Parts: sequence; structure tokens; C-alpha cells
Amino acid sequence: MPTRTLGAATIRRACLCLSIIVCGLALRKFGLGLGLPSVLVKYGGSMLWGTMVFFLVAIAAPGQSRWRVALISALLAVCVELFRLVHTPWLDDFRLTTLGALLLGRVFSPWNMLAYGVGIVLGMLLDRLGRSALTRLSAQHTPHSAS
Repeated sequence: MPTRTLGAATIRRACLCLSIIVCGLALRKFGLGLGLPSVLVKYGGSMLWGTMVFFLVAIAAPGQSRWRVALISALLAVCVELFRLVHTPWLDDFRLTTLGALLLGRVFSPWNMLAYGVGIVLGMLLDRLGRSALTRLSAQHTPHSAS
């Protein structure tokens, strides 16, 4: 991937990642108040967390294929979920903070792993759509040579 394209992809992915984070935080903060079902708020947030992980990995490893990024993201997400089975006083204290709950979660749930997987697939789709849109936009602004 050329450097210019790589830079554009990183910026696009960072913007998508930031948008996903805002959506996830908004869902968790306002979802129940808006009357959304609690299952949608909980697992929707987990799904968006998986999407965020996909984009963070894609930003950290920009030359990797989407499939490889998805695999690394899935491994990270499963490790974080399994890490919830580890309990020490300092770790449990951290999990009780807002930051700890957002980053590590509090309670192990195999359903979260399914939600992460759905979120990672969503990340792949958004990444592909974002790249397609950028390619179309770039083609529209590229001067065509006269024949």
C-alpha cells in the first residue's frame, strides 16, 4: 500500500474508531433512558467494543489484510474476556472504576465473545465501505486524460 494511501486509510480508520467510541459511550449512558431494551444496551455496547478493537488493531497494523486484522482483534477480545476470570484485589478495584469497566469489563460472559465477533465483522464491513467511498471520491477528483 503506497504511503499516501496508508495515511488516508489511517485517518479514515481513526475517524471511524472515534465515531464508534462515541456511539458506544452514548449507548451505554443514554440507551436505557431512551427506552432501549437492556439487552440491546449491554450487547450493543459489547458489539461496538469489538468494532473499536478492530479499528485500533487496523490503525496499529496498517499493512495487514482485513482478515488478519479481524483475527488479531478476535484473539485480543477473547483474551480480554477470559482475563475477567482473573481476580486480584487491585484488579477488581480497577474494574469497579468507569475506565476499568469500559476497558476490561466486570463479569465474564461467553455472550460477550459473540457480540465482539459481530462487532469485528461490522468493523470489516465499515472498513470496506469506507475504503470504497474514499476510492470513489478520489476518482471523482482525479483529472481524466483526454483521448
